[in-house]
Amino acid sequence: MAKSHPLLPQYVYLDLETTGLVAADNDILEIGIVDDNGETLLSSYVRPETKEEWTEAEGIHHITPGMVCDAPRLADLLPIVAEAVTDKVVVIYNASFDTAFLSGSLAGATDVVCCMNRFTNYYGEPDPKRGGLRRKSLTFAAEHTGYIWTGNAHAAIQDALATRHVWHFLQHHSLHARWHSKSAIGH
Repeated sequence: MAKSHPLLPQYVYLDLETTGLVAADNDILEIGIVDDNGETLLSSYVRPETKEEWTEAEGIHHITPGMVCDAPRLADLLPIVAEAVTDKVVVIYNASFDTAFLSGSLAGATDVVCCMNRFTNYYGEPDPKRGGLRRKSLTFAAEHTGYIWTGNAHAAIQDALATRHVWHFLQHHSLHARWHSKSAIGH
């Protein structure tokens, strides 16, 4: 595993699968966290606290009640989450969604950044209905940046790996664009 430079930020990539879209009314069903090398730091189903079924969400991520009935509870996994993110920049695709489910569990991170916002700005497609730019799904962003899925989209660990790929693409694109802009003006 490659060592990181002590002055450069260290990144981790996090993804959740849930029973629904509103954190106050729903539960986490799966957590995936990978480091900047793509190594798995946490990949676990989560036993829901309040929901017994989630038909609509199940149609997206295919996590059934039977798959999570014997899984660890969220409270048992939060110390692992906290350790994985401490002193790291946490990159999440649609960060406002996932952070709502994790409340204070990311407090030890040096920063939490939204890969979706960054990709939206990079891709730059206008959204005539809402104004501004149109948000793109992780699946779209991953495919646009050349990611080759090694598992199913909408599995937390697979989505964390895809987020890592999109983030690396955006970081490279940003460095490349800055380098070219300085070259163009003679710096």
